[in-house]
Amino acid sequence: MTGIEGGYASGRTGRILAGATILQAVPALNDDRVGRAALNLALGQLRSGARAIIAGGGGQLVGELQAVGGEWMDFDLTIGQPLKRRRSLHAFRELLAVERIELVHAHGSAPTRAAVTGAREASVPSIATCYGLPPPRSSTSFRADPLSQADAVLAPSEFAAELIARHRGVAPERLGVIPPVVDTAWFDPAAVRTDRVAALRHEWQVDPDERIVLAAGASAPASGHLTLVDAVRILVNGGLRKVVFVVGAAGTEGDDHAQALDARIAAQGLGAMVRRVRHCSDMPAAYAAADAVVVPTERKSAFEEDAAQAVAMARPVIASNVGSLPEIVLAPPRVSAENRIGWLMRPRDTLDLARALASALMVESEDWHALGSRARQFAERKFSERRVTDATLAVYGALLGSAGSPRR
Repeated sequence: MTGIEGGYASGRTGRILAGATILQAVPALNDDRVGRAALNLALGQLRSGARAIIAGGGGQLVGELQAVGGEWMDFDLTIGQPLKRRRSLHAFRELLAVERIELVHAHGSAPTRAAVTGAREASVPSIATCYGLPPPRSSTSFRADPLSQADAVLAPSEFAAELIARHRGVAPERLGVIPPVVDTAWFDPAAVRTDRVAALRHEWQVDPDERIVLAAGASAPASGHLTLVDAVRILVNGGLRKVVFVVGAAGTEGDDHAQALDARIAAQGLGAMVRRVRHCSDMPAAYAAADAVVVPTERKSAFEEDAAQAVAMARPVIASNVGSLPEIVLAPPRVSAENRIGWLMRPRDTLDLARALASALMVESEDWHALGSRARQFAERKFSERRVTDATLAVYGALLGSAGSPRR
């Protein structure tokens, strides 16, 4: 549905970016998804011969940026008070002129209004990256929507892009889908030592002859874990044995959902098969220990990171067909049965989840390895740092090429 190409021609884009001055606007350069994305892009810009500037409110990654040759400018683009906002916008326009900025890339909702508005007034092309789901635009707002003013808007999934087009008035030809980075070097089954897996199996009290289904992510009211417990009861009634379902801890050990989950496990008589465990700090090993991963969430998300990490770890995933999940867990009818990397089920549908789990657990060893190999290849092709950076630089090149910006 999107009009911005996600391909990457390294030579052509490199020639367009060489000598360009590109500014990224962030709330802060912290060690989080936004900060890492901006830093990765700065490195890509520098490799292409561009000048890389990031502006924002400080953060832990500033030193790392400067160490590789990028430039940091302390600039607050998130000011809410009208008078201060106007002053900040004026200062930002001056910054664009003084530094001869040729492209502005705003990350997240906080800095987008000032960065995109300032770039538009200075006749500088702009890009806005959305990381979550956009709220519907208020009909009472008289200010122009910054997303509708950006020359390109990048969404983390097709699902998010459709909502941006519908709720924020962004034309499809200015929308692109580029998912967030998944660290495929860290989430790599080949990089996980067997002792790490053995330690987790021991901690979870899983016997050597038992298989593991991991319910990724913290347990919460919309996680679908109550539905999972009921689905396990159906499978046990059908004869399922020697499988342990590991469920992540709830947000607070004594909260209502944790108590409800414990009560459901006890009521279904599944204390020996469904283990609620504490937070795991070694998620690559947790995925490696699992024979399959289940994400039965009821919540629609812009990008389901847990599922993407499991796919990178070459694990079959059983997930709800909501939000971005069908784009991450490829299954019929999106792909043929021979090309599936997981199974999709209807949220809150106990029987459908039980069927999907049964199908995944019945996969023979040879087919299981082939499925995992397809999943890993898909993750490297879609979510790796190089792929995401290159796809974004391709959008940079397209905007700079169409603008015909002179090199000064």
